[in-house]
Formats: sequence, structure tokens, C-alpha cells
Amino acid sequence: MILRIAAAQYPIEFLETWERFQSKLERLVAEAASAGAQLLVLPEYGSMELASLFPKAVYSDLALQLEKLQTLFPRYCALHADLARRHQVYVCAASFPQRIGEEYHNRAYLFSPEGRWDFQEKLVMTRFENERWLIRKGQESKVFETRLGRVAINVCYDVEFPLFARAQAQAGADLILVPSCTDTLAGYHRVRIGCQARALENQCFVAQAPTVGEAPWSEAVDVNVGAAGIYAPPDRGLPENGVLARGELNRPQWVFADLDFETLRNVRDSGQVFNARDWHNQRAAVAGARLCPLF
Repeated sequence: MILRIAAAQYPIEFLETWERFQSKLERLVAEAASAGAQLLVLPEYGSMELASLFPKAVYSDLALQLEKLQTLFPRYCALHADLARRHQVYVCAASFPQRIGEEYHNRAYLFSPEGRWDFQEKLVMTRFENERWLIRKGQESKVFETRLGRVAINVCYDVEFPLFARAQAQAGADLILVPSCTDTLAGYHRVRIGCQARALENQCFVAQAPTVGEAPWSEAVDVNVGAAGIYAPPDRGLPENGVLARGELNRPQWVFADLDFETLRNVRDSGQVFNARDWHNQRAAVAGARLCPLF
């Protein structure tokens, strides 16, 4: 099966009204769907531009913007569900900081053409999230059964930790989506390198979709650096550098790639190496390293 995927380099903008946000999202989804994409990936925290719908006292306050954003969440879900149904595509929406009890959790929602949805919470928080924004980590890693195959999500920083993706790959995920939001080149490269490493280790496809552009009005997403990328294990029938597609740094755009799952299965069965299956050989080594003094 061939799956055409679209990963967004999503510009954070000052929108002021819901209608402008809706128009932007409708245009972007229609553009990707008209190019044949069956699965669309939007970035981490792209939803934070919705804070611009509120007065300055709200969008300038890290805590208050989270509180006010909750009033928009039902419309946010309804819009994405409608677009997924209308265009008959899967949409991984820009992650949304959702209030759960007394805490906020960063959730990436995946919407199906049938109008169903589920979410993956971010599992490891960055220093900014922990120390200043007080967004708390989730607890559960998921794999989503879709008409296109089994898909998992690693939200930004999560992809830098191999065991999350490994557990998802063992549960059958052939594709890992990585919505991201980074404010430095170093941060972007950490996530990108994590994406390529996870594709290598699990012999799977990985797609990264970042925020781009500057939003000086927002302390949460003021600077956004990145390029969308779609990665594969470097092996027979796939790119030698593992890069299926990569966008132009910081330029708003869709980045497309055609994922050939038959080629992926052939790599796992008869590739030059067997990264995915050789994990079981590493159990003794990772159980604990023995300290060996040399002085």
C-alpha cells in the first residue's frame, strides 16, 4: 500500500477572529487533500495562535491564555472532525493544551474520515513546560488502528526517548507522527535527529511537522524554527540518507511524501540489517552496565 502523507510547516499568526482561523485551516486542509494527501500532520502547539482571539491581557499571560483557550476546544474539535469527514482524510491536529481536572496536558488529536477521534498526550515535558508553563506529562502511549495502517504519535520532545517509539512499533505502528514546536535551530535538530533515529531503530516511517515564524505577541510560541521532514530507514529501496522529503527551513508549506509499506516490510524481512528484530539481542546490554575501573 502507498500512503501519501503531508507534513505542515505551520506559520503561527495573529488571527484575532475565529473566522480567520477557520478559513486558514480550511484552506490548508483543502490544499493538502487536493494534492492527494490521505494523512495530514499539523504541529505541536499550533493551537496557541488561538490566544490572539482574546484581549492582550489574556494572550500576554501564560496561565490565563490556557484557561481561556478551553472555551474554544469544542469548536476546535468540531472543525477538525468536519474537515476530516469533508475531505475524507486523517488529520493530526495541532496539539492543544487541555485542562484535565486541575492540570493542563498537551494533547495531539487524530481525526478520522468517519468523524472519530482520539489523542496522544505528551509524555515528557521540556523545561519551559515544567518550570514556567506548568503543563503536566501524560501517562499512556497509544497506537491508532486506521484504514491506512497502525499509526502512533510522539509529541515533539517525546521522540528523543527511544523506548516510547519502540513500544509503539512493537504494537504494530509502521508510521510515527511527530508534531513539533522548537524555538532554536538546536531544538529543531534534536527533534529531527530523534525522528531519524526512531525510523532507523524501528525500521518505520516518521513524519515531523513543526511550527514556523515569529509571534512576538506570544510568550508561549514567540519564536518558531524548523522544517517538516519525512524519514525512513536507510536501506534497500529507500533513500540512502533516510530522507524521503524535507522542507525549506522556516518557510510555511506542506511537505509531501509517498510511503510504500510493502518496501518497508521487505526491509524488515530482508534488509541489509535487522534493526527492528534485533532489539531482543540488546536486553542483556541495556539491563545495566558494569563499572570496570582502569586505575
